[in-house]
Amino acid sequence: MTDASAPLEGTPLIAPSSTDHALYPAIVEACRTVYDPEIPVNIYDLGLIYTIDINDENDVRVYMSLTAPGCPVAGEMPGWVAEAIEPMAGVKSVGVELIWEPPWGMEMMSDEARLELGFM
Repeated sequence: MTDASAPLEGTPLIAPSSTDHALYPAIVEACRTVYDPEIPVNIYDLGLIYTIDINDENDVRVYMSLTAPGCPVAGEMPGWVAEAIEPMAGVKSVGVELIWEPPWGMEMMSDEARLELGFM
């Protein structure tokens, strides 16, 4: 018997981003302007932005996590991300959703973030 809620083998745990969309690089840069107040590295390089999905109408959906569910700014950080992206030219709408699967881990950080935090 299989667990119907389990992803099929080979299915990525994190949905792919719309990396080929013209707005993608600028949205990544907007995400890099948002910082967790307790960590001196932006949330993109920390690996907290899981997916940036941009449709043909330029509606942006960001799926992100936090370093821990009990993060003191959990209720505020999605709003900070939306506020960083909304004013961008060409963006029609922005939605930011917190997700907890897969759980964030230090291996999700960029090399730059690891270096900044002394893990390299």
